[in-house]
Amino acid sequence: MRNDIRNELAVCGFEAVKALVKNNPQKIRRFYYTRDRMMDFKDLFKSLAERKVPYNNIPDGELEKLSGTPHHQGVVAMIEMPEIPHLNTKITDDWLHNKESAILLDRVGNANNLGAIVRSAAFFGFKNIVIPRDEAQSSITTSSYRVAQGGMESVNVYSIQSIEKLLVSMKGKMLRFGTDVRGKESVSVIPQLCSEKNKPALIVLGNEEHGISRLVRENCDELVTIPCGAEGAAPVIESLNVAQAAAIIFYECRK
Repeated sequence: MRNDIRNELAVCGFEAVKALVKNNPQKIRRFYYTRDRMMDFKDLFKSLAERKVPYNNIPDGELEKLSGTPHHQGVVAMIEMPEIPHLNTKITDDWLHNKESAILLDRVGNANNLGAIVRSAAFFGFKNIVIPRDEAQSSITTSSYRVAQGGMESVNVYSIQSIEKLLVSMKGKMLRFGTDVRGKESVSVIPQLCSEKNKPALIVLGNEEHGISRLVRENCDELVTIPCGAEGAAPVIESLNVAQAAAIIFYECRK
């Protein structure tokens, strides 16, 4: 839940808050917990007191009001609303120099899906996620933070004005893979082609309803798909949820 008056975001969920406390405790502006979570964060309280950051034991119902969700799991940390940095050439040059791949989201609109993608990216070691500045694209929210289960502390999220411009600028520098049910190649070719051409991957994941857009398809080097289980058989369901697909793709890339 966003607090516009204080320009704050509520981070809730035990794993998400635990990762925040471990990696970025300086971000915490206020901290609230239920009595049964007191021992889980007792080591934090001294540092919060030294920084004069308020922390309080409050009832479950108050935590729900603060976070805007019943799924707070007994703890809420209020942080400054994250500002997503704009992707620039210095950052992409670093990717190329370090052979770092990146994930580009083509208007993934569901906050839970964004959180699940971040969680899988962190698990499989993908550090860079790019999202468009578009109303159809979910941004960092309380829900996405919670579903990421601590992954938000391990990835870099960047914003861009135009997906198509980024794809054009990366032509010949990164291998641009669009995920599409009409793709001719299996996602398993991604690590093989990147190895052969000695280039990092830019993997585009599409909108939950429409998939990747036409302009994205036209600016990809390869369209890849996840083959169904039975070889030669028509799939019963056309496609997977974008977050499920992301986990499979990231796994294939890290084989």
